[in-house]
Formats: sequence, C-alpha cells, structure tokens
Amino acid sequence: MSLFSRTPALDGNDADASRARILAHFHQTFDRYEQLFEVLACDEAYFKKPIALRHPLIFYFGHTATFFINKLLLVGLVTERINPRFESMFAIGVDEMSWDDLNDANYDWPTVAEVKAYRDQVRAAVDRIIRTKTLALPIDWNNPWWAIVMGIEHERIHLETSSVLIRQHQLDYVKPHPAWAPCRLSGAAPENSLVEIPAGEVRLGKPLSDAHYGWDNEYGQHQSAIPAFQASRHLVSNGEFLSFVEAGGYDDDSLWQAEGLAWKTYAKASHPSFWLTDGTNWRLRLMTEVVDMPWDWPVETNYHEAKAFCAWKARSNGEAIRLPSEDEWFRLLAVAGLDEIADDQPAAANIHLDHWASSCPVNTFAHGPLFDVVGNVWQWTETPIYPFAGFVVHPIYDDFTTPTFDQRHNLFKGGSWISCGNEARHSARYAFRRHFFQHAGFRYVVGQPLATQAASNYETDRLLSEYAEFHYGDEYFGVPNFPRALAELAINAMGERPARSALDLGCATGRATFELAHHFNHVTGLDFSARFIGLGSQFAEQGTLRYTLTDEGELVSYRERRLTDLGLASVSHKVEFIQGDACNLKPIHTGYDLILAANLIDRLHSPRQLLENIHTRLNPGGLLMITSPYTWLAEHTAREEWIGGFKKNGENFTTLDGLKEILGKHFRLIGEPRSVPFVIRETRRKFQHSLSEVTVWERVGDR
Repeated sequence: MSLFSRTPALDGNDADASRARILAHFHQTFDRYEQLFEVLACDEAYFKKPIALRHPLIFYFGHTATFFINKLLLVGLVTERINPRFESMFAIGVDEMSWDDLNDANYDWPTVAEVKAYRDQVRAAVDRIIRTKTLALPIDWNNPWWAIVMGIEHERIHLETSSVLIRQHQLDYVKPHPAWAPCRLSGAAPENSLVEIPAGEVRLGKPLSDAHYGWDNEYGQHQSAIPAFQASRHLVSNGEFLSFVEAGGYDDDSLWQAEGLAWKTYAKASHPSFWLTDGTNWRLRLMTEVVDMPWDWPVETNYHEAKAFCAWKARSNGEAIRLPSEDEWFRLLAVAGLDEIADDQPAAANIHLDHWASSCPVNTFAHGPLFDVVGNVWQWTETPIYPFAGFVVHPIYDDFTTPTFDQRHNLFKGGSWISCGNEARHSARYAFRRHFFQHAGFRYVVGQPLATQAASNYETDRLLSEYAEFHYGDEYFGVPNFPRALAELAINAMGERPARSALDLGCATGRATFELAHHFNHVTGLDFSARFIGLGSQFAEQGTLRYTLTDEGELVSYRERRLTDLGLASVSHKVEFIQGDACNLKPIHTGYDLILAANLIDRLHSPRQLLENIHTRLNPGGLLMITSPYTWLAEHTAREEWIGGFKKNGENFTTLDGLKEILGKHFRLIGEPRSVPFVIRETRRKFQHSLSEVTVWERVGDR
C-alpha cells in the first residue's frame, strides 16, 4: 500500500534529501487534490454552488494554485506572475461569516480547461523552484522555503474542505471514483460508556525550532492543570444520536443555546445535515453516494447540535455532560499513549487517507481504553480558539488565524479520515464557526464546569489601537515611553512623602496607572472614555492585550503585549480603572498623595473647574503633576475657557501663567517646568512628535 506523504521534517543536514522529500510531498499533494475533482460528473458541477455561502468549486480548483504564486512572490522565490487575472480572482475565498449571510456575487469564471492549464503552469513553476533554488537547512518560518511548505499544507486543508463541499453538492453532480472508495463495514452501534481520565497537566505550544511545519496558532506556550474527568469511550455514533432525534431533541428549544437556536430556526434543522430519509428509513450521504445508515459510524454534526445532545443527555441522566475542552482532549491523548503517525506504515486510526474515503465504525480503532482519540471525524470542543502566550503572526499569512480570535470559532481536535499533513499532527489547531459543517462529530465528557476563556480578539478601533501602542508598544525615534517616563518623574518627585494612593486622571489606556503602582499602595486610573477604561481594565484582569495597527490604507499589523513582559504583572492587583469626568469628580475621589493629570487640561471643556478644586482631592503635602503640550482647540475647549495661550492686557499670557494664577492659592511650584517628548504612531510612516511641559505642584495651606 502506497501511503500519502506525511508532512516532512524540515531540519537536518542533508539538503539533497530534504529537497527530494519536499518535491515528492508537493507532487503527491497536487496530484491528490486534482484527483478529488475527478469525482465531479461534469463541467457544470464546477460552476454550481454546493452551498450558498461559498464559492462554486471552480474557485477552489484554482485557489490553491494561486496561493502558491502569491506567497512565493512575497518571499522572492517567484519574480513574475503567471496569470494576474487568476491570481486575483482565485486569491480570496468566502469565509462563512454567518449562516444567514448569503453571498450572491457573480464572477466571470474561466473554463475548467483553462484552470487546469493554469494549474499545470503552477506545478511546473513550483517544481522548478524546488529543484533549482538554493536550500539552506533548517527550514524555519523565516526561510523562503517555508512558503513552499505553506502552499503544500494549504492545499491539504482545501483537500478536506473541498471534500465537504462536494459532499454537499447535488448527487447528480458527483460520481464514485476508485481512489475515493468509502468504508463498507457497518453494524449495530456499540453501547457507549464512560472512561475515567485521571488528573494531569498539559503543556501545549511548539517552539519556533520545531522540526515540522506549523501554522502560527500552534506556537507559543500554554500549560494547565486538568482535574480528573470522565470521557465517552466512543465517539457518539449515528445510533446513539438517533435517540436524541427520536426524543424530539430538534423540537425542544430549551436544549439549545441562543446562537444554536437561531441557527436551527433559520436552517429548519430536524436531523443531522448528512442524514437523509424517505419517510421510513434513514440513509447517509457520503461524498459521492448515499448508503443505508451505518448506525455504528460517528454522527457528524455542527457544534450547536453536539451541545444540544449533551444538554439532552445531561437532563436525562442528571450528570454534568458537556463537550471536552482542548486541554482535556490532550489528556485523552496522553491516556491513549498515541505517538505521531509514522512515515512508513499505515496509521492506527482512520486518518490521513490511510484506510477509506469515509468514516468507519466507532469501535474499529482502539486507543488505550478509548476509541478514535484521533481520526474518523474531527471532535468539537468547548474551546474558542485563542492564541498561546507568545503568539506571533506569520508575516506572509497574517490573516490565517487572527480573524478567528473572535469567540465565535471553536476548536476541533483529532482530525478526520481525510486530514493529512499538518492537520493530522497532534499540535494542529483548526477552528470553525459553530454552525459550520465539516467531517466533524464529538465525544462527551463528565467533568467540572470549565473556566470562562478570556477574550482573545484583536482590538481594531483605530484610536484605541493607537493609544494601546502609545502606552504599551514600541518606542520610536529613540523617544522613551511617555506614560512610564511621567510615572518615573512623579515617583522621584515624591521623595519620602507618603505613598498610599494615587489618581491617574485622564489615564487613557492606563500605562501610567500601572507604573505608579510600583511605588503606591493603590492607584486609580480614571478617564471619561469607557472604551479606554475597558482596555486598561481588560489588560489588568487578563494580562494580555492584542490590537491591530494601521500600516497603510486597509493593511494592518498585529501586536500582542503582556503585563509580564512589561514588568507590570506584579502590580496589577494594586490598580483599578473607573470611568469618570475630571470636571465633575465624585466625592469618593479624594485623599490622594499624588494626582497625575497627563495631557488632560487642554482637552477639558472647563479646565478651570478642575484646577480650582483639585486641592480638595489631595492630602496636605501631596503632589499634583500636570503635563500638557498646550494645544488649545475650540473643538475641545471653548475659547473663553482657555487658561492661557492668548493676549492678556496686551501681553502674552501662557498656560503656565494661568496655572500659576489658579493653583497659587493652594499649591507651590516645585522646581522648574521641563519638556518631555512623546511620539504617537498613526501609520507605519506617519507619526506625531510632540513636547509636553511637565510641572509639579505641592499642596500647601491656603494663601
């Protein structure tokens, strides 16, 4: 039996051997992908959408080839396009953003023969690159050859997703094919039972030095202690799921979460999507044919159906039944004692096309006390995909994972019968929207409630992102971080004064709030903007902040900041963030030893209202630090409310003059004013460089 090539090791010292492996890997993948489309019965089948939310299959036939060219151009292994029209038309697929988001766009698709001819050109070009270009080992993700392996693994993903679309196509558009023969074994569904899974620790995430290709979401670090739980011995079979269907599970809205109920209502779902009925007998749609229902095969559902089944079963027997988490799946893997699939022998699982082009009975492949820990069908988990600590976006495919960090895409694990290459490795992390249909089913567990997963989406609001970078991001043009610099000045000015509490007034996204907590027992960050406060509060609670930065036009780059890396994790318990109006502070905001008002006064509607009463918020001997570039604008502060920056009695009256006049009754100026620079990044090539004047005032008795 000739095995479909595994994803190759990319390290070692033998460049010629690696070149040969990658060449074989490329051709086997390209061949197998084209062979999949041989199940289409006619050219018309390429141009009819299998489902309304995706492109017709002609797109996917061309897409994987254009991906090679577009990525190889980025790394310089290709210098000219083969077909600019195709490489634009076939570049961007339709992400099934929502189950009711129909896309009726019309395209002037080329013929099947034209796309096949283009694929032949791409094959020849990639073949020539692999045979002739300089290869330096190891191939890591900074190596241009990484793009070649990326193209191969990308095509293997679409081998699986295209097979699902073909399975959803009209039956008269497909035909059986000897290379895609399904399993013919079936029988009665086995009785499912629970297996004890002992407590244990999981350590996930690959180092960048790992020898095998990975997608960006696989790298980083994650560890967790997992309490003991129980897991179903088998995947849920068609036979076991039938009980849920016959019990009216699809009609009982109380079993469905709100999102699942909305999908079920819209789709008018009354049974699994691949189940068919003639009114008397159930049958199952496979990729190219319909067969009598194999009751001992795994049921295939989306996440919502799996969750409703768990709710029904929990209500039936009183146990805390749910889907496993990603971490718990790795505990199943540990109990099963499974290694990665061998290069030279068939997998001991229904995976990697080593056995059939379909599922098989759920009691075929034993993995320790369990069955099908990997293979047969993907297994839905409760875990929305999130980035491991240290996650970095790959520069030539920055939108592979980041759009899925939205709490709407759940991970599934283990792979299916057609999962090949990277998909079949244990570290693989693929996530789909919860209404999505794949070759996916589930097993259930009985265990403690799962902790709520912290939100992992990227902040895309431009102003918030600019301030996140201003406070927590890179330094530009040698200018030190502004909020940190102010905090250091304030702490130095405090000397031996008491350091019980501080107020960061107009804190924006909160960096100075954290920095002041190195010195003060408690620091309150207050800002008028709920969005700013929310970002600072989220950072304090979760320890991680993610945002996008505009590079140019619609192009963005991705940033991740962590409190630990910034040296702020140890003080996060000493800060709080509150929304408030600096001009109308609540009575609770008093008794401070320091108040910092950074770049605030020239953005208030009435700075005098704040300044004339700020002394009541400070302890005697406490300090007030005011910083401002003095950019008075009528859009923020009415002209009559300015405290400086105008002629008075025919002479220049500066903001510093105004500060002395207002604050002189209750404060004395300590030292001389000083200028502190700051830089705000707007785009990759546009920055604001400003100077803020810093003055420090000590509260004294009334004068």
